[in-house]
Amino acid sequence: RQIAALAPDSSVKLDVMHKGQSKTITVALGTMPSQREASVEHERSGSHRGVGGHLGLSVAPASEVAGSGDKGVVVTGVDPDGPAAEHGMQTGDVILDVGGKAVSSASDIREALSSAKADGKRDVLMRVKSADSSTRYVAVPVG
Repeated sequence: RQIAALAPDSSVKLDVMHKGQSKTITVALGTMPSQREASVEHERSGSHRGVGGHLGLSVAPASEVAGSGDKGVVVTGVDPDGPAAEHGMQTGDVILDVGGKAVSSASDIREALSSAKADGKRDVLMRVKSADSSTRYVAVPVG
């Protein structure tokens, strides 16, 4: 998760064990391949148009991102001008549930937001686990 929170194309030093010896190596970070990334904004269907993308989040199932566990979805990108950034969400955060409903994909987030909107709610709570393993609730606008 610490590496996931760093910007793509940055260099980091890693201490690794190789053939019984500790070595320090420098690696350049890349980006997650787009085929494994699910963008809340770009995967909207007709009935969900305008719901989800307005948050400014890209996510991927936690089970597909090393070190993120098997529950929830990992934030893989945050629009710096979007509501999610305004509420302190960062790349590497794991969204565990939205409106009290467990999520495991971008479509689960859209469905929870759509359901909250249908119930007349203006905001919904997301339970978010940060890179430091603390859990917090973030109120985000439904749409």
